[in-house]
Amino acid sequence: MSILSVANVNKRFGGLKALDEVNLNIEAGTVHAIIGPNGAGKSTLLNCFVGRLKPDTGTVTFDGKSLLGIKPHEINQMGVSRVFQTPEIFGDLTLRENVLIPAFAKRDGAFKINAWNSVGDEKDLETKAMDMLADLGIAEKASDVAGQLSRGDKRRLELAMCLIQDPKLLLLDEPTAGMARADTNDTIDLMKRIAERGVTMVVIEHDMHVVFSLADKISVLAQGTVIVEDLPENIKGNLKVQEAYLGGAHL
Repeated sequence: MSILSVANVNKRFGGLKALDEVNLNIEAGTVHAIIGPNGAGKSTLLNCFVGRLKPDTGTVTFDGKSLLGIKPHEINQMGVSRVFQTPEIFGDLTLRENVLIPAFAKRDGAFKINAWNSVGDEKDLETKAMDMLADLGIAEKASDVAGQLSRGDKRRLELAMCLIQDPKLLLLDEPTAGMARADTNDTIDLMKRIAERGVTMVVIEHDMHVVFSLADKISVLAQGTVIVEDLPENIKGNLKVQEAYLGGAHL
């Protein structure tokens, strides 16, 4: 069953056609990777998923509902969370406060920087926030200022901020970019645990080690269009993919 469907999506920026008749179906409960060379249209496509861009033509449907014309925060409320290439956190706040902000946003329908001031005696979200930090291995840093974290821990914090909202669909834009191999492997293990919970994930990634470690299916985007969609084991030997993505080199 598809949780996200993209049909005949086109997007132009002036004379540049960034997306060209893109068709894509993301099956619920799977990890779907989107790969391709720089400039292929991957981030543009992701921005169409979350309402940051509106396709010129075509449809984007999530959980049976059209996302066209829906504001980004409303799409988030529907159950779509996004992890950016550069972790987007509140650097001056503590880890606990970072996780509480989206928790209250999910509950109240809007982000409030001072949301925790309205908690009163309510402890359920506090407990959930600490449990989420513990689950991601950073609970001992709950009172630390987030801006001082390593890149790997900033990624874990951003994932905690997404997961506390109980998303149906998690979009990850190069989640291991800039990480050392040890942090990359830890992130792969973390994402596997998230997938085991049944969270559907779309992963844009250049690191083929990450892609082949996680993906149930891979779509290859080149010059704004999907040229191949297949299982990972079939992508590895696909000559069209090797030519478009790696200039003929083997995956």
